[in-house]
Amino acid sequence: MKKPISLILAMIFAIGCSSGKDDVVEENPNPQPVENDILTTANARSYMVDPNATDETVALFYNLKKLSKTRFAIGQQDAFNSFYQDASGDSDIKKTTGHDPAMLGSDFMFITDKNNTGEASNWFHQQEIIITNDAKEAYSKGMINIFCWHLREPYHENSFYAADLTTEEKASAFRSILPGGANHEWFKLKLNKVAEVASNLKDANNKLIPFIFRPFHEFDGSWFWWGAQYCSADEYKTAYQFVVDYLKNTKGVHNILYAFSPDNSYSTSANYLSRYPGDGYVDILGMDNYGDLNSGQGQTGADRANTKLKMVDELAKTKVKIAAMTETGYRVTQSNPAVTNWFSTYLYNTLTANNIEISFVMFWNNNLDGYYVPAPAASNASDFNSFCVKPRATLINNLPDMYTLPN
Repeated sequence: MKKPISLILAMIFAIGCSSGKDDVVEENPNPQPVENDILTTANARSYMVDPNATDETVALFYNLKKLSKTRFAIGQQDAFNSFYQDASGDSDIKKTTGHDPAMLGSDFMFITDKNNTGEASNWFHQQEIIITNDAKEAYSKGMINIFCWHLREPYHENSFYAADLTTEEKASAFRSILPGGANHEWFKLKLNKVAEVASNLKDANNKLIPFIFRPFHEFDGSWFWWGAQYCSADEYKTAYQFVVDYLKNTKGVHNILYAFSPDNSYSTSANYLSRYPGDGYVDILGMDNYGDLNSGQGQTGADRANTKLKMVDELAKTKVKIAAMTETGYRVTQSNPAVTNWFSTYLYNTLTANNIEISFVMFWNNNLDGYYVPAPAASNASDFNSFCVKPRATLINNLPDMYTLPN
């Protein structure tokens, strides 16, 4: 679990199953890996959630899968707008390495906020413009866009943390957004906004920009109101399936890859798949993992994290999906010093040992008081630079064209 998203959040705080491409069946907890090269440019659509995806979205799926054979893309949340000590300008990754990240992380949170009036003078609408413009800039540079969604709870829309809800609200919030629930129409309005943004996210040639979307992430924890303590496995699957079916089929959005990204609690395939909504609803199998790589965990923690990623990688091979480390990081502050060789030894080993094939790794955002990615003057800047020039690490300067299928 990461730290609070940024200081600004502290200021602001004061789905029955729909029929989709595939019905959900019981997942095999011990699948056997298949040959990676089963995926071709001709059959890529058949392995995707959306067979009607735009050509660029298909290319992103195919190229991410192929990238993982030799390299992983490096990304950061809010890279263009969240800086250590508020040092604006280039991304902190570019300040330190000379190159932008290969991926940009964004969030639908402010975009779908109850206070977003759509007026030019409205702060939340201004954030929407900043976020979408950043995504367009990232795409113009050849980067990959990924969105999470810290959706505020449906009763007051003040927080996404379960701790801010009453006992009764915790017990009913998630169920209330499912089809037939008291807040289902509210949830559809939020999804309408996501669909609106996705459908208007276009490049200079008026072509839709593909992005990865990971709804209800870290669902195995208890910190979000969609956590495992607050809904059953079937209810979680229903909500996830509804998101996909509604965006894809009802709203006609065809520029999204869908990511399944629990936290790091799972160490077996059976457990990892316990809330999996089905192959017809997931393009990317991910895992968020901060805990195994925390201070003091050392190589033991890195090995533990690698074992979990190996499990995800094997599932992705079997299902012909993309494997990824959807969030990680070690937050350095004045009271939380950098760990020697955290990037170049522990994290790199996590992402590469045992011949795993991970397509990307995402760091959380920097802010005034702390950082996940060092600025140039930081004590671990050289460690991060060493990580970024290792054979399998990829910033934007070494990222191939992700939006065209190879001949």
